[in-house]
Amino acid sequence: MKSLSRADIAIIGGSGIEDLLKEAKPVRIATPYGLPPPVSVGEIEGKIAVFLPRHGINHTIPPHRLNNRANISALHKLGVKRILATNAVGALNSKFKPGDFVIPHDFVDFTKNREQTFYDSSPVTHIDMSKPFCPEIQSALMKATEQVGKSAWNEAVIACTEGPRYETPAEVKMLQHVGCDVVGMTTLPEAVLARELEICYASLCYVTNLAAGMQAKQSVSELTRFAEENKLIIREVLKKAITLLPETRNCKCVNALKDARL
Repeated sequence: MKSLSRADIAIIGGSGIEDLLKEAKPVRIATPYGLPPPVSVGEIEGKIAVFLPRHGINHTIPPHRLNNRANISALHKLGVKRILATNAVGALNSKFKPGDFVIPHDFVDFTKNREQTFYDSSPVTHIDMSKPFCPEIQSALMKATEQVGKSAWNEAVIACTEGPRYETPAEVKMLQHVGCDVVGMTTLPEAVLARELEICYASLCYVTNLAAGMQAKQSVSELTRFAEENKLIIREVLKKAITLLPETRNCKCVNALKDARL
């Protein structure tokens, strides 16, 4: 086993994924933004990786209370250069169905009360989000999904709402009108914070339900059922995607702070 003091790759997700890592060791990491949930550091496909349970070990932290800055800061302190996130989403696009995989290429942020940046003071920093998700991770996730015999939507705009409630039918119509394909509560500001620290980030989303107004009601049990049914596939996609990542990062995420500061 290699040294577990640093990890190049991180996986952010829920239960059922943490045991992907071999010989995983729990680690607590203090940050200037508070204490994130305990992370696990171990080995996957010959690489040292860290798993961060976004909602805590027992899923006790609701989406609107996530300490995203502490989470991303902790991964940065471990030396993480790439983040593969998993997110449960609802379908806004009528072509998307429960059970589908989605690898978003863009987002619209409808969150309201979350800490959005590491740069609240000088130097004033404006991060370019022309390509919000890392193309290298997106490509690896797409190829990995195909290799496990599934297909994924790779042209999709994800909307992120505050939560913890589900959206209303009127809100869903608005999101559809502005061109969103899926909606969730956890992608933002994770993706932005990662970019601010020049960490590559992309998301593997799985559709658990149709959005409000597109089906009779919204149900947590439905979300849990689809997450459980897709758990093994998600694990395999992540493992294969990690092997498909190039050794050297050749994306623009690496130099995100270049020309971003006044």
